[in-house]
Amino acid sequence: MFVSLCLLGGILSLIPKPSDTFTSVTPIPLQPPPRSTEPQISQPVSSAGQPGTPPAPLKQNTKNPDASPALRKWDEEITVRSGDSLSTIFKRLGLSRSIPPLLRLGAATEALHRLRPGQVLHIFQDDQGLRHLMYRPTLTQETHYWRIPGGTYTVGHIDLPVEHRRRVVSGTIGRTLFEAGDDAGLSPSMILELARIFGWDIDFALEIRKGDQFKLVWDEHWVQGRYAADGPILAAEFINQGRTHQALRYIRKDGRADYYTPDGKHLRKQFLRTPVDFTRISSHFNPRRLHPVLKRVRPHRGVDYAAPTGTPVYAAGNGTVIHRGWKGGYGRVIFIRHGTRYTTVYAHLSRYARGLRVGSKVTQGQIIGRVGRSGVATGPHLHYEFRIDGVHRNPVKIGFPPLDPLRYVELADFRQQTWPMLIALRMPYNLRMAYADVQ
Repeated sequence: MFVSLCLLGGILSLIPKPSDTFTSVTPIPLQPPPRSTEPQISQPVSSAGQPGTPPAPLKQNTKNPDASPALRKWDEEITVRSGDSLSTIFKRLGLSRSIPPLLRLGAATEALHRLRPGQVLHIFQDDQGLRHLMYRPTLTQETHYWRIPGGTYTVGHIDLPVEHRRRVVSGTIGRTLFEAGDDAGLSPSMILELARIFGWDIDFALEIRKGDQFKLVWDEHWVQGRYAADGPILAAEFINQGRTHQALRYIRKDGRADYYTPDGKHLRKQFLRTPVDFTRISSHFNPRRLHPVLKRVRPHRGVDYAAPTGTPVYAAGNGTVIHRGWKGGYGRVIFIRHGTRYTTVYAHLSRYARGLRVGSKVTQGQIIGRVGRSGVATGPHLHYEFRIDGVHRNPVKIGFPPLDPLRYVELADFRQQTWPMLIALRMPYNLRMAYADVQ
């Protein structure tokens, strides 16, 4: 224990400490660039089409609320319910007369037609109707509608400052990756993202073992002191059966972001190892399998992945759809051609992705359909085939080369951008850390 603490202290002592932390845990060092913490307010536009200046919000007379009849209602917080629309909400509040002048703002009110359950509207009204409406179309933006003289409305947007709090979390697998991730405090979406990052090198349906370990580095986004969302994984490590895999997220000069090994090699391969999020294999590639429905020996030239109906199915690689439709025992099936040699098959689907048709171009990881049990199937699963020059191959055992590594001229920028995350990956396992705003 003493040796571990000394090692950890030695690592941290090599790095300059930030000036501010938000928790009492040991801070990890980064030098954030200076930035403004003030909200950014865009130029408001009136319903007459002219720039306008938002009036200052009315102040309530707290000593005598009845002194001003125009303020008998103030700061209504309305949570949007299922089936609600702007019209139904305004009708409940007696503000129907304010809808026509508000909608004259045109495109500036489009978001009000797409209200989602759970969103909150802050409504201020007086004897003339709606005085001021505020809501957040996103976690980091406020939209304000004010009434101005003449009964028209103006709109303005406030971009809220986002605080980035870096997290380092690790865990050890006992029974399943999901259980270990949940114990470590990870969301299901974060666990799936981890599996996708290493999905080209690790088969999460077959190769996960008890004792495997993982570590993640990412930024939490906080707005006005409240947690808003998780950012993408910035760095990850997975120790699978004693073999260590590392991934660093790098944003290239053209804005493209992807994951690389610490020496700049691309993690992405030409094809995904599995076209569904990790699940169990219900039937392996087997030339002499006894068919569970037909009850006779019939070659099984693919792999079956058991998954609930509706589970997303992804294109294993970039390609062109050459068949989409019903095909005998396959049921609803998609064939994708990848270049001149490779073809992948996705069968027993419950439905296809909207807009997908023969001739459609697809990219690796794009959702092309959903798991089902159409055709000859005993339960919901994906039947997946991989063919090379028309010959069926076992997709579990095929190895594919990675995409091109970073060019030599990119390596210096790659190392400068990713070194803080690489240091974070060197922290001991079973240690959870959080530290200061890093943006």
